[in-house]
Amino acid sequence: MVSTTGSAQEWRENAARPGPASSAWLSLWQSKDLIALLARRDLRLRYNQAALGVVWVLIQPIVSVAIFTLVFGRLAGISSENVPYPLFALIGFVVWTYFSTAVLRGSEVLAENPQLVTKVYFPRLAAPAAAVLPPLVDLAVSIALVVPLMAYHRVTPTWRVVATPIWVGLAILAAVGVALWLAALNVRFRDVRYALGPVMQIWLFASPVAYPSTLLTGRAELLYAVNPMSGVIGLARWSLLGTPWPGWPLAVSTATISLSLWGGTAFFRRAERTFADVI
Repeated sequence: MVSTTGSAQEWRENAARPGPASSAWLSLWQSKDLIALLARRDLRLRYNQAALGVVWVLIQPIVSVAIFTLVFGRLAGISSENVPYPLFALIGFVVWTYFSTAVLRGSEVLAENPQLVTKVYFPRLAAPAAAVLPPLVDLAVSIALVVPLMAYHRVTPTWRVVATPIWVGLAILAAVGVALWLAALNVRFRDVRYALGPVMQIWLFASPVAYPSTLLTGRAELLYAVNPMSGVIGLARWSLLGTPWPGWPLAVSTATISLSLWGGTAFFRRAERTFADVI
């Protein structure tokens, strides 16, 4: 909580001081060292007291992909775009898990650390931006599962693997855009965190994790492509597994990511002026 005994000058110094919207990302770049520090802190807190460490990161995709393979791959006979279904589902799930984890952490970072808002001044955008970085370690560990599974199914990677930084970058931008909206809302409305879990579960099955987006056609395909993760997951599979090029839905998803990032930044910068009053 903010102290009520300080002077008016101290209150103004503790409050957020957003400058022009055009300077938001410049100030974020200038705070890159702080972002790295916050990200390392979160990473240490995550693994410091975890007895099994990265084992937990591996268990979830293994169990989930096994269930998806049984239900969608064998019982429902869902197409996997001419690649082994376990590989197909694994890529979709680990990319989605990064996005989901990053959004959840980014949305709660300010509400769970009110001292970041009330005690010191720094670019508030840095907190959600830093929160989406530690899950990249989990993504890298999970992607490591792909290598032995590709060897088992005799799937050889191609030159397309060089596109990995592109889909990872799009996933990061998608997570930041959504996290900015939710972080600002979560400061004022604390029930956002309770609604977010079920919403992300619904979003999981509304994304091409266990099935290909090519099952839809026409207007339904266009509407589906508005989901930012539709294009990101499709590009990841194209890069790592050699599935068909995502095509125009990737452009639609990329446009959605851009709009979400722009709108989230503007909304966050406007809302941060009252963070110290309501947190």
